[in-house]
Amino acid sequence: MRRRLFGSVRARATLGATLVVAVALLAAGASVLLALRSNLTDQASSEAESSARKVAVSIATGTAPNALDLPGGDDTPVQVVDSDGRLLAASEDLERISGTGSSAVKPVTPPADDGGDDDDGGSDRHGGKGGDDDSYAYGEIADDAERSEGSATVDGETRDYRFAALEVKKTRQGDLTVYAGASLSAEQSAVGTALTVMLIGFPVLLGVVAAVTWLVTRRALRPVEGIRSEMSAITASQDLARRVPEPGTHDEVARLARTTNETLAALETSVERQRRFVADASHELRSPIASLRTQLEVGAAHPELLDVDGAVADTVRLQELAAGLLLLARLDAGERPGGARVDLAALAGEELSQRPAGRVAVHPRLASVEVAGSRSQLARVVGNLLDNAQRHARSRVDIAVRAEGEWAVVEVGDDGAGVPEAERERIFERFVRLDDARARDDGGAGLGLAIARDVAVRHGGALTVRSSPAGGALFELRLPVAPRA
Repeated sequence: MRRRLFGSVRARATLGATLVVAVALLAAGASVLLALRSNLTDQASSEAESSARKVAVSIATGTAPNALDLPGGDDTPVQVVDSDGRLLAASEDLERISGTGSSAVKPVTPPADDGGDDDDGGSDRHGGKGGDDDSYAYGEIADDAERSEGSATVDGETRDYRFAALEVKKTRQGDLTVYAGASLSAEQSAVGTALTVMLIGFPVLLGVVAAVTWLVTRRALRPVEGIRSEMSAITASQDLARRVPEPGTHDEVARLARTTNETLAALETSVERQRRFVADASHELRSPIASLRTQLEVGAAHPELLDVDGAVADTVRLQELAAGLLLLARLDAGERPGGARVDLAALAGEELSQRPAGRVAVHPRLASVEVAGSRSQLARVVGNLLDNAQRHARSRVDIAVRAEGEWAVVEVGDDGAGVPEAERERIFERFVRLDDARARDDGGAGLGLAIARDVAVRHGGALTVRSSPAGGALFELRLPVAPRA
């Protein structure tokens, strides 16, 4: 069941779309959370630094740590620590703190100032008045504050804070450091709220994406199911005349349906052609076999009446027909023509030399030109064209071999009756003989021109017919010239 479910294109598309959206949402959610946390943390750092700088200004302008007016409450805990780590001042109600330079929460009493009066009669070294325990010299505030994170308990409530540490130098108490914190509650609350919304919203959004993808994919693949169902019915009925439904869209499914129908049409034509071929072959084979049998039976009963010449002629005709049928079968099976280099002029000369002189004069004009292919098949083409021309010529047959650019051209013409324009394609069909060539004694079985065209096409060329200058038929064979070695 699991394999069947995920074997569906719709299920895989839905799962894939959901996973992609889930990854995108996770990445976007993580980015939003990080950006939100960073912005709120930076805001808390700015608030902490602002509070620390206010306290540092008070110290730098002469206010003693124990006289500072530190902010109270749990929003901004403050510590003032000297260079020895002693806590000199702290916010009210501070019970515990971590993440600063000191974990102390109760200030210590600063040591007595034993240098309040100097030699010039009461002026301190920075212009302050001696003898005033609450007055300090002006200090220098650092430009940048160091930042850290920690926690603090103020009036029984513990929170996380962002601390800023700002140093104040050259005070009467030495170098002091002010620690001020800003609560991270807003940042934690905002991040928690955003995370909760994402945890609730993301599954809902993924469910919507999965449902929409499932429905859209189902609708998009509905024509495919129609095609599959019709193809299954065609297979069961073996009725190649049926066609799959073509949707009215212009998408890939419509193109698939059209291509499938084209394939069915080609298959129907091929099967019909095969059936017709088998029927015609059976008919053509039946005649010479019956004639030969009759002659042999008569010869067996009456030896003096045996027509040896007729029996030989029928045997030769039967042999040629069988050879033609075998060659067509090999061509239909996809036999490759091969890549041998064949000189068409030499090939035509050999075919002419094998024909005895008869009532028809042959006028050759042969120029050497090479093509690539099967020598035996090309010899069959040239021989068939010569046989056809000699059969229909009155007194003259012309054969020419020449090169025209990238093509090798073989022309075979006669001065016979020619081929009517309406019949010039039909004569290349198998077992087709025109009315004036239907007599089996004079014509062949109607396979020669069909074989010639099939061989020409499989060699990358073409075979056509038109009127010759002498008034008869002119067959033109075009083949690609073989590349130079």
